[in-house]
Amino acid sequence: MTSRARPAGARAPARRARRAPASEPAATLTDKAYTYLEELIVTLKLPPGAAVSEAMLSRRLGIGRTPIREALQRLARERLVTILPRRGVIVSDINVKSQLRLLEVRREVERLVARSAARRASAEERRHFAELAERFERSARENDDTTFMRVDRAFNESCVAAARNEFAAGAMGLMQSLSRRFWYHHYRQAADLPETAKLHADIARAIAAADGAGAAAATDRLLDKIESFTRATVSADF
Repeated sequence: MTSRARPAGARAPARRARRAPASEPAATLTDKAYTYLEELIVTLKLPPGAAVSEAMLSRRLGIGRTPIREALQRLARERLVTILPRRGVIVSDINVKSQLRLLEVRREVERLVARSAARRASAEERRHFAELAERFERSARENDDTTFMRVDRAFNESCVAAARNEFAAGAMGLMQSLSRRFWYHHYRQAADLPETAKLHADIARAIAAADGAGAAAATDRLLDKIESFTRATVSADF
C-alpha cells in the first residue's frame, strides 16, 4: 500500500503561498473548498464526530470563510456534515443500515447513468473514459487507495456529465461522497481494492465503447460487490 497523500492545500496555515488569490472567482473558491473538505472527510482525516468551524477550516485550507461556508452547506446536503446553528459543524457518523438503504437507490440510479452515458457521451468524453479505465487499472496494480478515491470521484463526475440528465445528477451527488467514505472506512477489513478498481474500469470501458447494456451489466457487478462488502462490515465491526 502506498502512503496516503495529503490533499492539496490541507497544510498548516503558515504555508501562506497556498492561499488563493483574492481576485479568484467566488465559485472557483467554493468548488476548491468543497473538493478539499470532501476529501478530508471521505479519507477520514476529518473523522466521524469531529467538530469543526468555519474559522478553523479557513485557516487550515487558506481559503476565505464565505467559500468555506458555502462548501459546508453543500456537504450538509450530502449528509457528510451536520450544521448546528451557533454551535459549529459536526462530521456525520457512519451507519451500515443507512448505507444499505442508500445502495438500493444507488443501484438503480447508477445503472441508468452508466447506460445513458454510454449512449450520449461525445467522442472526446469516450476517450476520457478510456483514460479513466487505465487510471483505475493503475490504482489496482499499485493498490493505491488515495489514487483510487480521486479517480473514482472524477469517474462519477464524468458519468453524470455524459449522461445529460440533471435529475440523475442530483441523486448521484447526494450518494457518492457517503459511499466513498463508507468504502474507505472499511475496505481494509472487508474489501479488495484491486478488484473494486477493476470493476470500475469495466464500466468506464463499456461507456467508452458506447455499450449501454455492457455498462449497465458492469454497474450491477460493481454494486453486487459493494453490497456484499457492506454486509460484511457488520461482522467485521462486531
